[in-house]
Amino acid sequence: MIVKERNVNKSLVWLLVVSAAVRGVLAAWMELGNDEVYYWTYALYPDWSHFDHPPMVGWVIQLFSLNLLFDSEFFIRLASVVLMTANTYIIYRIAKEIKDARTGLYAALLYTASIYAFVIAGVFIMPDTPLMLFWLLAVWMAIRSQDLAKGRYLILFGLFSGLAMLSKYSGVFLWVGMGLYILIFNRKQMRNPCLYLALSVSAICCVPVLCWNLQNDFISFRFHGGRVGGGSLNFGTFGTELAGEFFYNNPVNVVLGIMAVVLAFKGRITVEKSVQRLVLCMALPMILVFWAFSLTRPTLPHWNAPAYIALILISAVYLRDKQVERDKLPKSIKAAIVVLLLTLIIGVAEIKTGFIPLDKHSEPEQLGRDDFTLDMYGWRQLGDKFADFRQQKIAEGVMNEADGIVANQWFPLAHFDYYVARPLGMRAMGLGWPEYLHKYLWINEERGGFRLGENYWFLTDSRYLKNPKELYQWYFEEIELVETIEIQRCGKPAKNFFVYVCRNLRLEPPALSQFMAASDAEDTGYRP
Repeated sequence: MIVKERNVNKSLVWLLVVSAAVRGVLAAWMELGNDEVYYWTYALYPDWSHFDHPPMVGWVIQLFSLNLLFDSEFFIRLASVVLMTANTYIIYRIAKEIKDARTGLYAALLYTASIYAFVIAGVFIMPDTPLMLFWLLAVWMAIRSQDLAKGRYLILFGLFSGLAMLSKYSGVFLWVGMGLYILIFNRKQMRNPCLYLALSVSAICCVPVLCWNLQNDFISFRFHGGRVGGGSLNFGTFGTELAGEFFYNNPVNVVLGIMAVVLAFKGRITVEKSVQRLVLCMALPMILVFWAFSLTRPTLPHWNAPAYIALILISAVYLRDKQVERDKLPKSIKAAIVVLLLTLIIGVAEIKTGFIPLDKHSEPEQLGRDDFTLDMYGWRQLGDKFADFRQQKIAEGVMNEADGIVANQWFPLAHFDYYVARPLGMRAMGLGWPEYLHKYLWINEERGGFRLGENYWFLTDSRYLKNPKELYQWYFEEIELVETIEIQRCGKPAKNFFVYVCRNLRLEPPALSQFMAASDAEDTGYRP
């Protein structure tokens, strides 16, 4: 591929159009994953914050779906398709400003090649979707703000950092990076009143989250504190984290990032020292902190992915330095794109066909247990089959139209909510340990709570098999298995759903207010 300087803009437009088209098709074709369908509830029941995350992901779903007027998978994910396209242009502009147009194109291509950027934040609807928009805008403004006379950019940095924190708590690392840079390399900024105005703007952005947590016993902060604190040394979780980061960020991008960081420390990257130092301050602390967390407990590799995105700027400059007099696209960028394409082809094909035998179980209660791709397959099929079966049982007088669905954990309850209950106008309710219900503690209240004498359907699949006779033995007078729904993929059984009826609720579970009042107690469960 030849990329002449005058063709950079044309190449960028093609990249944006093709990327958006591919991701749009995937967004419409693929069923929602566990996290995505749960974030749909953030838009369904908006609030100033939520159990797991700040509110921004719910707000962008509302915005792009016209407040769920259009609630198909495509419109729920539309924000990801649009914002990732915008992010690609933003990273192009940043790299162009710090070097030149071709450097910008290299950065845009490397960003597109990132599996995290293209899929997790660019197809799936996650808190990372708005996070990456505000993260890149904040980095851009941070680079522009180095001149004390350009205080407006520092204030904009504060605004975008605050919005990043409204998207995901890890947005705070933008201020960690800026703070380190100012303390080590640019102390004169500490005399700049715009710095404190920027801090104030960020703080104001976080007020909704702080107020919500104050009203809810700081439950979100305590939840995340439990995810990253404590534990004994475990090199297995550390190795898993490194392997995950290597894959999520594209192995080629990671290797390029490591090489660029080493050369930056050696002073062999031809970009302003202030830019190098600032980008490294934005990236390295976040990577190191989550590495430290992974030494004592399991972590998720996308938690520090924004830091690797920041390193793309240094990688693009490094590649541009090597290609000073050539018009050909660097082989490493071609390799990164190939890795992305292979990942997409293999991943989508596996989800839709199961051509790689990931699961070895044949017994009905364990079918599909080890095939993680089934988290995104079979839900539409379940909705259709359950609708027919439900109507039959209502006609027989076994259950009533008003009977809802109950489950003991936020996943797969959110899937049942979206794919089964929503089309049929049913209530989906959470009855279980509060720490497993998450937002469904609040959704229960929104849907009127539980009432004595009610009947519910209970669905469980062979991947996450639960026995309601054990879970709910104190709550329902009668619990009966009435049907097994087989989910097929390419004409072969993939997993099973077991359908129970739970009749006559005889004990009301604690309401949200009761749980909050007892949240410091040793046992906050739902058993009497």
